[in-house]
Amino acid sequence: MLGYVKKIREISEKLLKEGVVEMVLGFRAGTVPMMNEPCLVKNPGETDKLVWDSNCGINLANYLTGRGEKIGVVAKGCDSRNIVNQITENKIKREQLFIIGVPCKGMIDRHRIASMFEKEIKKVTEEEEKIIVSGEGFEEILKKSDLLQDNCAICIHRNPVIYDELVGDAVEEQEDVDRYEDVRRIEAMPSEKKKRFFEDLLSPCIRCYACRNVCPLCYCPTCFVDESRPQWVGKGIDPADIMTFHFLRAFHGAGRCTDCGACERACPTGIKVRTFSMKLEKDCLEMYGWEAGLSLDERPPLEELGIKT
Repeated sequence: MLGYVKKIREISEKLLKEGVVEMVLGFRAGTVPMMNEPCLVKNPGETDKLVWDSNCGINLANYLTGRGEKIGVVAKGCDSRNIVNQITENKIKREQLFIIGVPCKGMIDRHRIASMFEKEIKKVTEEEEKIIVSGEGFEEILKKSDLLQDNCAICIHRNPVIYDELVGDAVEEQEDVDRYEDVRRIEAMPSEKKKRFFEDLLSPCIRCYACRNVCPLCYCPTCFVDESRPQWVGKGIDPADIMTFHFLRAFHGAGRCTDCGACERACPTGIKVRTFSMKLEKDCLEMYGWEAGLSLDERPPLEELGIKT
């Protein structure tokens, strides 16, 4: 994926010089390892700050909601599916966008890598299928395929579903992937065991709302957790309120989630937030044959049923 950088910069510079777009939404190098940052580039002379590697896990569709400018946006497979959501939900118009498509082989799991080292990680670089982690007095070369985010390891839509220009050849899609093995395991649990499982899963939650804030589906003018008349959920860290927040947020994304993994990447306590959304994704696929964000022409099944998510 490192070879994409030159092409992303070339396309972005051309779009800005020719006035096709007013800005390009992409990534720049972060101030800490494994945390590239979203950035808006408006000047053709600044496109050299744009980067691309396996640390671009944030979903850039989250930054398109309600914008009125013409925008170039760098989009991997899951980003492009959320762009489809944004268009079909009337949050932005297709003609406003120039989509720079990026075939993707997965993002690395920063939580997993950090847990592997006792010393502070100062630098993480990438060479083809190798991840080089270094710090004071150590350097280790790791295999990228062993470090993928969980959602990337089971992704079956690595290539953008809509785009105006691709930065490289399409990558081979993964086949024979069991996306719902963990869901079925939880479904098979007795009720009491299942209850304890979710209590344990959510016990580290500090109600920071990082999962909500990075999610491209969460754009309500006022979130239900912030409503006061009526108040739907308490503001503290009572286990019932925590569970209510996570379950209701998951149901809000039913039939819309593209499993981009941004929620888990952002969680400071490492909660497997996708546990909720994957169950609903499985149900939508089995009951309606539906996968979110694959087509601009098809309407979501829950919308057809008159259910407002």
